[in-house]
Amino acid sequence: MMSSRAGSILLRHAGSRLFTAAAISPAAASRPLLAGGNGVPAVMLRLMSTSSPAAPTEAKDEAAKASKVGGDKKAVVINSYWGIEQNNKLARDDGTEWKWTCFRPWETYTADTSIDLTRHYEPKTLMDKVAYWTVKSLRFPTDIFFQRRYGCRAMMLETVAAVPGMVGGMLLHLRSLRRFEQSGGWIRALLEEAENERMHLMTFMEVAKPRWYERALVITVQGVFFNAYFLGYLLSPKFAHRVVGYLEEEAIHSYTEYLKDLEAGKIENVPAPAIAIDYWRLPANATLKDVVTVVRADEAHHRDVNHFASDIHCQGMQLKQSPAPIGYH
Repeated sequence: MMSSRAGSILLRHAGSRLFTAAAISPAAASRPLLAGGNGVPAVMLRLMSTSSPAAPTEAKDEAAKASKVGGDKKAVVINSYWGIEQNNKLARDDGTEWKWTCFRPWETYTADTSIDLTRHYEPKTLMDKVAYWTVKSLRFPTDIFFQRRYGCRAMMLETVAAVPGMVGGMLLHLRSLRRFEQSGGWIRALLEEAENERMHLMTFMEVAKPRWYERALVITVQGVFFNAYFLGYLLSPKFAHRVVGYLEEEAIHSYTEYLKDLEAGKIENVPAPAIAIDYWRLPANATLKDVVTVVRADEAHHRDVNHFASDIHCQGMQLKQSPAPIGYH
């Protein structure tokens, strides 16, 4: 009877000290129970301190603060271990927020629409004639398929037109690495062309919504054209650039016909997409006609660059021997 009462008293005494161990100093905790210490292992102390009911409350408070800071936008900010800034905001010249991530304010420009649109390279050699009639033969099925649906036609045209600059720039890049030599700026010039053509596509995606079979056609045409142009550039860069020069001449013709239908009222002259207004620095009240006009000017510049590149090769020189027209468009 006496032993059971002594045991219960000892248990109550140890239990009260055990469950108040969070406030016990580490020095006291490390002493044995019979030596006047608390006898609670340090590991148990850490477990009890981390399982404190205050921890979930603090986590909830932090989450509430984060939601208040984010507001209704619920913006997701990716914390990068590498120190890359994700929340740096850009602004236009008027101070309004820049909303595009696919291009930056310093990449925009005002198109030079005064360029000569009627310039044409007359085929002289057999290679020139093959390049010319190759492009003409590609125009025939395009006219049949799209007829006068110039919005969809432009969209298809730009999916093809953005390929040569990327292929040429890539092959020149690899050549520069293999031979430990400079490119004369032509890598950058050709990649600029590819990016400019891609922005044309992003613009016309806002104007013409492609149907499912047109998307399938894009995949097929792009796959065939990429591989054909890749092999063509490896075999003869002067032929490849001449083909692109003639392709751009056909693009100028197509956009001229597009403008004729817009002026005649056959196609509605809708407001310009916001992406086009910012990319070409167009006025806020710009229309589709303004967009087609600046795109046509871009194609004329690409025509000149590619015919120029072909001429360099025809003279027995390499592109690196003549400075590239960077930023020509």
